[in-house]
Amino acid sequence: MRVLPLSRFLASQTLPIWLLQATSMQPDSADARHLVADVGGTHARFALVTEARGELSNALTLDTADFPTLLDAVRHYLVQCGAPALRDAAIAIATPVLGDAVRMTNHHWSFSIEKTRRAIGVGRLLVLNDFAALALSLPALAASELRQVGGGAPVDEAPQALIGPGTGLGVSGLVPAGGGRWVPIAGEGGHVTLCATNNREADILRILRKKYPHVSAERVLSGAGLSDVYQAIALLGGRTPKTLTPAEVSGAGLAGSDPVCVEALETFCAMLGSVAGNLALTLGARGGLYIGGGIVPKLGEYFYRSLFRERFEAKGRFTDYLAAIPAYVILSENAALRGAAMALNTSAAPAS
Repeated sequence: MRVLPLSRFLASQTLPIWLLQATSMQPDSADARHLVADVGGTHARFALVTEARGELSNALTLDTADFPTLLDAVRHYLVQCGAPALRDAAIAIATPVLGDAVRMTNHHWSFSIEKTRRAIGVGRLLVLNDFAALALSLPALAASELRQVGGGAPVDEAPQALIGPGTGLGVSGLVPAGGGRWVPIAGEGGHVTLCATNNREADILRILRKKYPHVSAERVLSGAGLSDVYQAIALLGGRTPKTLTPAEVSGAGLAGSDPVCVEALETFCAMLGSVAGNLALTLGARGGLYIGGGIVPKLGEYFYRSLFRERFEAKGRFTDYLAAIPAYVILSENAALRGAAMALNTSAAPAS
């Protein structure tokens, strides 16, 4: 297991220095098949890709709860594909990748990169943060895979920001490195401290602080967060909150059948706008703000009418700056898989 030095990172264009590689020499083949995976707290998506064509095939989504380990899920997927021979693999996973030992933030899976490589039987296994992989795919997304939420046109060769609520809250971005090259950011911005914009939000956060010692952005802007916000609003209104799943809260909010759920969904979209605006300012993301994750696309037309865009721009003296930045909802479900494949294709195995 090796960590690429900075010089190798710069030469590989998009391979970041935090990307760990477990390697074993295997013969090169332009038609060799690679395994790519996008592993989140709820779902694990898999596909095969050939180096020659670079197209995904045999895509399959599995529920992480159905498998005791990542390796079990991988083996199940490969059996479904007819146990193909593999050359390399890349796994984009929802957690920081800091060494050989990987432990997921919002799921119980943990594994050794090197032991997993040997068990799968591949020559090279890349493991990278899932939103860094998603960020890698942004320049390759077609117009049909995006829907714009306000703003103007993106500025060429300007940083791009990425945020996505799902089981957790993913945050990343792309920084231009010159010559059409991009470097993805592997950060943990979903765990920044969440701040209130008005008194009502302050009251909601006050309730949440009784449950969590640190109320991060993820504590609100995630599936579990949506349920927590619902409960906080119910308590503030003197009601006994029901035990509702995120899907039940969003469903009732979209239908307008429960005023507490309606406010919870409104609060979710508004605070996502505030956090996204902070991210765009931090990165100077005049190349656009992209929204991934599993929640926002399911909100449909509601999201485009929500307070998201208003709150995204509501930054005082920098309102005009943010008003020009386009925001896009990512509609593609396999974008992170494509980013993982790009990481494989742009990384060279380290010298032995």
